[in-house]
Amino acid sequence: MSKPTDGRLVWNHSTHLHGLIPILERLCKHDGIQTVTPGEIRRVKGHAPKMLLRVSVPIRGGFKAIARQGRTVQEVFIVTTLDKGELENAIAIAMRH
Repeated sequence: MSKPTDGRLVWNHSTHLHGLIPILERLCKHDGIQTVTPGEIRRVKGHAPKMLLRVSVPIRGGFKAIARQGRTVQEVFIVTTLDKGELENAIAIAMRH
């Protein structure tokens, strides 16, 4: 019986929201997560006082999530076999630690 392998965190940008990478590293350890790729960072008008990570829209093989902190948002692409509810639960667990 083989042990499930951890997902992979892809580093394709040099900048990330402060505190996001440890959350994504914990998320990669969750069963069913294959690849997590942080994407584009943008400035927005609204203000999120603490880090938020929410599932946005389905993509081929997974979901796009949006990380928000302060006036900055970053896309996060998650390739997974989990459904939306399971992924939201996995994100909640990763953010608690």
